[in-house]
Amino acid sequence: MARDPWAYRDVAVESVIDPRSGRLTIKPVAGQAYSTAMRVQCSRMLVDPEHYPAGTRFLIRAKLTDRGGAPFLYAWHGDPVKVLGKREAASFLDEYRRRRI
Repeated sequence: MARDPWAYRDVAVESVIDPRSGRLTIKPVAGQAYSTAMRVQCSRMLVDPEHYPAGTRFLIRAKLTDRGGAPFLYAWHGDPVKVLGKREAASFLDEYRRRRI
């Protein structure tokens, strides 16, 4: 089945340390339509501490899905990922808020 490009949207996410397991996980950045507690399924390289430390922010193309239970964001592992600096993340979130009005 072909991938529907219209279902994917730009989402700012960040790597955080999971308090239960101590491993890095990816969560949406606050200020978007998605809860910061929502699970994100993406490339394993983003949660590899050798490549990116905790707190790194990324811009990914993701879609909301509910395959197998609770809703989560899914990003195809082959899509390009952009690392966001603090200014770029703030700029993206400001632009996101303006588009929602």
